[in-house]
Amino acid sequence: MTKLPYRISDEALKAALFEFRHLQDILRWGLTQFNKANLYYGHGTDNAWDEIIYLVLSTLKLGSYLNPCFLGTSLSLAERRLLIENIRQRVEERIPTAYLVNEASFANLSFYVDARVLIPRSPIAELIQCEFSPWIQNTQRVNTILDIGTGSGCIAIACAYALPESRIDAVDNSKEALAVAAINVAEHKLQGQINLIHSNLFQNLNNRLYDIIISNPPYVDAEEFASLPLEYQHEPAVALAAGKDGLDFVIQILKQAKKFLKEKGILIVEVGYSKKALIERYPQIPFFWLEFENGDAEIFLLTEEQLTHYEQEI
Repeated sequence: MTKLPYRISDEALKAALFEFRHLQDILRWGLTQFNKANLYYGHGTDNAWDEIIYLVLSTLKLGSYLNPCFLGTSLSLAERRLLIENIRQRVEERIPTAYLVNEASFANLSFYVDARVLIPRSPIAELIQCEFSPWIQNTQRVNTILDIGTGSGCIAIACAYALPESRIDAVDNSKEALAVAAINVAEHKLQGQINLIHSNLFQNLNNRLYDIIISNPPYVDAEEFASLPLEYQHEPAVALAAGKDGLDFVIQILKQAKKFLKEKGILIVEVGYSKKALIERYPQIPFFWLEFENGDAEIFLLTEEQLTHYEQEI
């Protein structure tokens, strides 16, 4: 028997609207709904409590952390209506909270997001915040960075903060994604440092050279894509799906990256669950798999020297 999606009755929604007048009441009620609905978490939180906090604080523009003094405050009817509707959509339609509030965090920075782009969540943020140490010894020597598949622009913008002397090209094949990236670049006032380019990978880069090429490309294989939780189905499929083995874009990046890297440059690419397929395809290439303190990730690093050495095998 097919399990019906969880629904909040009209009576329950009406009762919540008129009975739960304080912030703590909405938090408790929303947490109950999230637990009943058995939601999937993976767009900034990993549990129901953090998710309801994220939704409520972002909806009401109260910042990133819950101040206990707000718990007993009374909410206006308009605020309650907006919160309850966001909770309903999160539960019944499985819309990720980031899309409901048009806000996501990456590298401790805030970004506008909507369904035109993936919700930022890559562990690459940790590498950027560490200024690419130990791979980059002198950050002042990093003049140019390329972000392939920039989406919301979060990686490019985080790089701009971490390496303020660098110039960054941020490319995407989706004009809709670049429109979102433009919003974020303007919000962070980085128009002079970040150049947004409509390009299919390296296509429109005119042989530019970079100290760092970094990418979180589509890497979900066909089997995984077919079984993704409902929450991920709200994200643009073109930013997730990457063919039968998940390597359609990764292989293209590997084949072309050397041409665009400076001497002693580095290539960093996230490949997710397609790591196994990548290793099986290129068993001779010594991918260095980066380690992170905050969560697991499948992100490799190769140097320009390695790409040159193994050019014939790629």
